[in-house]
Amino acid sequence: MEPHSLPTEVILTYPRQSLGNIQLDWTPQPGAYLDLAGKTYTVLERCHRYQLRAGRYRLHKVSLYVQTAQRPSERSLVNGRWVVGEVSCRFNAQSELIRCAVNPEGPCLGCRYYERLWATDEAL
Repeated sequence: MEPHSLPTEVILTYPRQSLGNIQLDWTPQPGAYLDLAGKTYTVLERCHRYQLRAGRYRLHKVSLYVQTAQRPSERSLVNGRWVVGEVSCRFNAQSELIRCAVNPEGPCLGCRYYERLWATDEAL
């Protein structure tokens, strides 16, 4: 096993089923997108599985709980993490999983609830 490779089991949350075991060279966080067998999934939860060997617990594998998803077309990088939707909107949830409180499915473009969070140079 390579030093930076994680043995990972991918589990679909509903209907509950294992999608298989894969090797990952990155650490998926909740909210990240994972492409597997031609489909895209959102990572909901990551669990570490340890095994006792020679008197020490060692990381044995990682379990990812996922749901099917489409990659959002409206994403922004805010403080080192991806946020879904238009971040300049007052109602944006600042989340990797949900767009906003009033229109969680989106899209932001043309949303009747859109309220600008801050003033731009053009407005001044």
